[in-house]
Amino acid sequence: MRVLGIDPGLQTTGFGVVDFDNGQLRYVASGTIITNHLSRADLPGRIGVLFEGIGEVVQRYQAQTAAIEIVFVNVNPQSTLLLGQARGACLAALVHHGLSVSEYTALQMKKSIAGHGKAAKAQVQEMVKRLLNLPGLPGPDAADALGLAITHAHAQKSMALMQQAGMGRAKSSSMLRSGRGG
Repeated sequence: MRVLGIDPGLQTTGFGVVDFDNGQLRYVASGTIITNHLSRADLPGRIGVLFEGIGEVVQRYQAQTAAIEIVFVNVNPQSTLLLGQARGACLAALVHHGLSVSEYTALQMKKSIAGHGKAAKAQVQEMVKRLLNLPGLPGPDAADALGLAITHAHAQKSMALMQQAGMGRAKSSSMLRSGRGG
């Protein structure tokens, strides 16, 4: 399974792509989509850059599923609204390209990657480096995106195992019922 993680931001959006096969993670790519070359007043331009940039990442790396960070409420409501619009552009691009999208909070990702939800950015970067056996630290936005992709890969594995266990029980109980009727 190829997973694309997105850490949305209006100025810098991180992306990270990992492959997850038989419990093994493999780094594919990561980076950032930058919009700060546009004026702060050009919100539609920034949204367009994010939409196109995410689309380009999806096409280039052929992700099968995506994970994106859920926006939290900042002290500054205007910043929260702007971040929400950046996140919306990313979501729209992912859906436009046919990807299923799962959402995780920063706390969920940090707990999954570093073992506790209050992990600092540097801790997330170091753990992503270790988990993916990278030669150096990824940038903070790319590390968060890779962390989201890793979190989703592990969540998908857990869900698959739970479904298998549930189906196994369902088969056993249906076999028992059919055995009693004969």
